[in-house]
Amino acid sequence: MSLSYFMPTVWSETLYRQLDREYVAVKNCSREFEGSIKSMGDTVKIVGISPITVFDYEKNSDMEPPAELSDTERMLVINRAKAFNFAVDDVDRAQALPGLMKEAMRLAASALANEADKYVFSLHSAIPSSNVNNVTGLDSDGVVDMLLSVRQKLLEQDVPGNEEIILEVSPAVASKIIKAKIVTDTNNSETLDKGCIGSFLGFRIYVSNNVATAQSGTSTVYKCFARTKRAIAFAEQLNEIEAYRPELRFADAVKGLHLYGAKIVYPQQIMLLNVSVA
Repeated sequence: MSLSYFMPTVWSETLYRQLDREYVAVKNCSREFEGSIKSMGDTVKIVGISPITVFDYEKNSDMEPPAELSDTERMLVINRAKAFNFAVDDVDRAQALPGLMKEAMRLAASALANEADKYVFSLHSAIPSSNVNNVTGLDSDGVVDMLLSVRQKLLEQDVPGNEEIILEVSPAVASKIIKAKIVTDTNNSETLDKGCIGSFLGFRIYVSNNVATAQSGTSTVYKCFARTKRAIAFAEQLNEIEAYRPELRFADAVKGLHLYGAKIVYPQQIMLLNVSVA
């Protein structure tokens, strides 16, 4: 590869596409609030409105004056900045396959996606305590009861019954779910999303090694999420992708900067499951 043929726009688009394929937690966030992000510390304004009041209508009677809608405003701060910087030695490049740079960008995207997913899962501390379920010693027999309890809680908080709920669990918890033999898919598992192991009871179930953990005595507690795709907002920008020749090397190098932030914007639509397995 020669730097004269390096096209930052092309590689930015390649990296974006690869990031979207690698995401698990981020994939299940709302992306509708992404705006113009230029630097660390930028904010994305998230505006909502107050609930609409419904009343009984009486024929031939005047209605009350229209209610004035009030808006709510939350700010999503771009507070995370991750970078990559790698070089391909001229000797290695001369002996490498044509897809070397594409593979390097794929690995960069995978590393960036892991960090972003970890950040989304770190938001567990912002979930209201009323929306926390503690599940101790989960085995395959207890999976259905756990999911029914979560579904009931979300329904009681006015999450629509036809709304798909995303359940994100660790590999250890996923093993118990699989052993329960409740998960269904399209009988064509390769068509499932990255990280998705199937569906059950209105849940679409994803497994990720980036789910946060804590220790309780000798037990590992997995901080799993059950949420709608509106519960968490995520915004990102690949701010810079540059090619350069390192001064002290015969090599082509690429560096990039990934800016992002995430925020729980509908706390009634997310539950934290603190799960230890049997």
